[in-house]
Amino acid sequence: MSDRLLGYLDRDNRPVHATLAILMFDVILFQPEIPPNTGNIIRLCANSGVRLHLVKPLGFSLEDKQLLRAGLDYHEFATITVHQSWAECAERFNDHRLFAVSTKGMRRYDEVEYEQGDVFPFGPERRGLPTEILESVAAQQRIRLPMVPGNRSLNLSNTVAVVIYEAWRQVGFRTRT
Repeated sequence: MSDRLLGYLDRDNRPVHATLAILMFDVILFQPEIPPNTGNIIRLCANSGVRLHLVKPLGFSLEDKQLLRAGLDYHEFATITVHQSWAECAERFNDHRLFAVSTKGMRRYDEVEYEQGDVFPFGPERRGLPTEILESVAAQQRIRLPMVPGNRSLNLSNTVAVVIYEAWRQVGFRTRT
């Protein structure tokens, strides 16, 4: 699977390439494990204009019934890229700001000033981002969502939604660059 065009039209009803019609945010799911979470995130990305990157190995097939059911019919409206490895994915974003989202994050997600072009890696549901990925991101760009003390983590798709909507809010919910 590779980047795809979205079905956006400009004011004159001419097709617009996805990168011109949507915000320049990217979500990376590193080795996602649970199909319904990824399906929900596909739907979120389609509706918020965010590109989604999946880093193998995936814990499911892209044809998984639960993945497809959770994403409903939004798969065709999402821009999804599957990467063979973290190195391949990270290379694509060498010149972007990465905000690693983790329960081990140093800053609260709402204390950051986001910009178009920012990238948000999230780890697998059961173990989060590996230490080597976390440590490759500057400490001030390791973010977390606050939780009641003693709790382990939030649902992945909920966390992605909270972070993306905060970043999008900060840029005025603009849908064009």
